[in-house]
Amino acid sequence: MSVPAAYLGVILIWSTTPLGIQWSAQGASFSFAVMARMLIGLVICLFLLRATRTAFPFTPAARQLYAISGMSIFVAMLLTYWGALHIPSGLISVIFGLSPLVTGVFAALWLSERTLTPMRLAGLGLALGGLWLIFGQPWPGDGRATLGTAAVLAGMTVQALGLVWIKRLNVPASSLAITTGSLGVATPLFVLAWLVADAAQLPPDITPRAGMAIIYLGVFGSVVGFTLYYYVIKHLDAGRVALIMLVTPVTALLLGQTLNAEFIPARGWAGIALIGAGLLLYEWQALRQLSGQAGKSGV
Repeated sequence: MSVPAAYLGVILIWSTTPLGIQWSAQGASFSFAVMARMLIGLVICLFLLRATRTAFPFTPAARQLYAISGMSIFVAMLLTYWGALHIPSGLISVIFGLSPLVTGVFAALWLSERTLTPMRLAGLGLALGGLWLIFGQPWPGDGRATLGTAAVLAGMTVQALGLVWIKRLNVPASSLAITTGSLGVATPLFVLAWLVADAAQLPPDITPRAGMAIIYLGVFGSVVGFTLYYYVIKHLDAGRVALIMLVTPVTALLLGQTLNAEFIPARGWAGIALIGAGLLLYEWQALRQLSGQAGKSGV
């Protein structure tokens, strides 16, 4: 696989995922949309696991890993899908762009990693200032935009906590095995949530766009995107990987405005700019190393 192609694939998939989440709930409830997505992803993972004969550890430590990862996926995605009903899709990407900062805080507190340098703390402060501006905005919607923003923010936080917890466990397993085990835990919970929320009623008037969005997210958002991301991590340095988090919020915002006619107030753009500046400061050291490598290579 070409590394540049995988890199561009990650940016494309992560840029379109928030919009796909919104479209998938058109004509269908959010609980059905996320349940159907995860069910498709699980089926594909099981097929790939068997086709590639990838080892699937089932030791007590591995089962604990799958349980923690699956629970974090369940809580994070359920909150995100509900929040996506009430806020612009581009804002979802901006909030999830904060995940490196939140993950760094959890890693410093829980794993005793000395990652919170003064510059990174300054970046965290800028990003929090941007969030404060965003929460004060009268976003277009049904009056629940503030709750929707809070739900997506909570979902992102739970996902970051799950990632740090997985790292703390340090169980040897392939990315495909971890994804399969995690979805194996999460998918039944999504089915249960759908049964409780919708009484097992199938959507009567799901739109073709919603159906295609669910399939797209099940195949690309749940399986292909993470596979490409793990591939990129293995072959590129931290600076180049960090650029993904800086690029995808911008492209997601542009897609939301172009394809979904989303409106973001001026003060909201100021908050988004502060978050972007905070991310830039947070990843500054990695980006400087990237710039130095490019200079030495004559690029």
